[in-house]
Amino acid sequence: MNECTDNRELSWLKFNDRVLLQGKDPGVPLAERLSFISIYQTNLDEFFRVRLGSLYDTMLFYPAARENKTNMTSEEQLKACFTKIRSLNKKKDRIYEKAMEQLDEYGFHLVKYADLTSKEDEKYLTMYFDRQILPLISPQVISKRQPFPFLNNGELYIAAQLESKKGKRKLGIISIVHTEDGRLIHLPSGAFILLEDVLFHFLPKIFAHQKVIKASVIRVTRSADIDEEEIEDHHDYRSMMESLIKQRRKLRPLRLEYTEGLDELELEMLAKFLDLDMKQLFPSKSPLEFSFFGEVRDFLKGSHPELFYVPNIPKNSPLVENRTPMIKQVLKHDIFLAYPFESMAPFLRMLDEAASDPNVASIKMTLYRVAKNSKVVKALIKAVENGKEVTVLVELRARFDEENNIYQSKALEAAGAHVIYGLDGYKVHSKLCLITYRDKSEVKYITQIGTGNYNEKTAQFYTDLCLITAKREIGEDANNVFNHLAQGQTIHDVKELMVAPHSMMNKICALIDEQIALAKAGKEAYVGFKCNSVTSRTMIDKLIEASQAGVKIDMVVRGICCILPGVPGYTDHINIISIVGRYLEHSRIYIFGAQNPKVYISSADLMTRNLERRVEIAAPVYDPKIKQTILNMFKCMLADNVKACKLLSNGKYKRIKNKNPEMNCQEHFFKKKI
Repeated sequence: MNECTDNRELSWLKFNDRVLLQGKDPGVPLAERLSFISIYQTNLDEFFRVRLGSLYDTMLFYPAARENKTNMTSEEQLKACFTKIRSLNKKKDRIYEKAMEQLDEYGFHLVKYADLTSKEDEKYLTMYFDRQILPLISPQVISKRQPFPFLNNGELYIAAQLESKKGKRKLGIISIVHTEDGRLIHLPSGAFILLEDVLFHFLPKIFAHQKVIKASVIRVTRSADIDEEEIEDHHDYRSMMESLIKQRRKLRPLRLEYTEGLDELELEMLAKFLDLDMKQLFPSKSPLEFSFFGEVRDFLKGSHPELFYVPNIPKNSPLVENRTPMIKQVLKHDIFLAYPFESMAPFLRMLDEAASDPNVASIKMTLYRVAKNSKVVKALIKAVENGKEVTVLVELRARFDEENNIYQSKALEAAGAHVIYGLDGYKVHSKLCLITYRDKSEVKYITQIGTGNYNEKTAQFYTDLCLITAKREIGEDANNVFNHLAQGQTIHDVKELMVAPHSMMNKICALIDEQIALAKAGKEAYVGFKCNSVTSRTMIDKLIEASQAGVKIDMVVRGICCILPGVPGYTDHINIISIVGRYLEHSRIYIFGAQNPKVYISSADLMTRNLERRVEIAAPVYDPKIKQTILNMFKCMLADNVKACKLLSNGKYKRIKNKNPEMNCQEHFFKKKI
């Protein structure tokens, strides 16, 4: 059924294309467009390091293996990805150039050294180079006695084509050093220049004994795909993860980006030194990374606030009373929070109150990604100090957050908390918190289930949902989950929750089967999903089966979507949109049924890794008002005609434009009562 499925990697590149399009959207303030250009670049960096790193390994060790959506080998996927990336990068260059032209109108002028007209600027840069840059530079000329240096992942270098006094062709390398002023230098004339452009001009001074012919800025991307099983045994899991992080910094290069300048021979030399094929070299007409956009935004913020989003202030939830202790409120009724439209403060307050409440016996949590200076971790440490039993599963394998998680786990362990470092073979991605509370002679549970991380920073720009309930059956399930995790096991049987990897997939399929049976009986049947990605072959096949039976299916999928809607005979009844806007869509919602539907919020996307190789939690929503709120939110997302794109049967995305009243669901949730 390849006609109604798409390749995972190519689908992700389409998502990053939608991110990039925000960089030229006239409805997005100019300074915010810069952020989207930068996000496109950092997204692509991670895509190379993780996804393409894995594909490259598969190509080397299992060249005949084919993926189960489009039957492509890893080599075929890499070739298709490289072609698409070159096209996207050209689009990125055009969008960047246009943004720089528009910034000129607001007093931000980024110049090249050759374009300087002020003698004062030239004098300033000469002095700046001599005092601030030259003392930090260690130039290298590659030779038999000076081998090619190790190039750190993501760092900028200049590669120069040199000629010796004897006419021999040489290759020179210098690192683009970090000065106190950053990468963007503010000139006396008021203009700005990038540090690499200054270095280009002074290359003859740096390589004083060589003739500089040409030069390019270069940047290497290294694989981050390393398996913990490849690490030698350590006395504990945490020290093993620390070794893994160190080894990852030295993994094989996957990509070399370069600005125009060097001849083909020098590019071939660089490829040979880095053990890259020439197809892994990517030219760019724009800077190779955009961290300096932060300095640009700082320059504009004071004088041109109109170039930025108008700040949105999270609302207080109507379900929360500010002067009443949170646990007392939850014991009376369920509480629902929708970030960033509503504040995370009530949950943090509940955790802080629980740390001091004499009736609280224990707090158990799973932590995947937390803030650097985490209020959650501080509350847990406070609870330990107050004599509570605190059990925390810290997932040390949260990609690129390992170091912070190691740091937080050490702090928790030092305070006396019982810390669990994940499970063998499974990542723990669930967002689950359980507070055990003594109410006179009765033990009660306060359970929190979320779609996003316990991170008060990302809660300001990720859309996520939080449910807090005192329902005993859910609390008993959660306690059972934690008891299994504490013993290094995954749970198979739960009553109310869905828990991957053993009971989520089959429960979702069973609920879809109920809708299939209704459709076959001629009754109204409906399924709705809101998630980040859809890749599971099992789920795709079940959705196709449901569509063929006549079940109406609506899906809001932010990123990867390997099922194609509207394919005659297969997915006729499936409608799929993607929303890419100011806030990162991150919540997961499952809906089953047209009349009195069953509604769940979940930490899991419809991906093989989430449903089969991770511990994930989905919780039913029983409170009628909260359930209706979630249904209204889902309906509003489907009505978005500002930031939504519709996925077509040919795999392309098309911006939704209609005559309906303008609906930007993210802004709507801030302005209207949820």
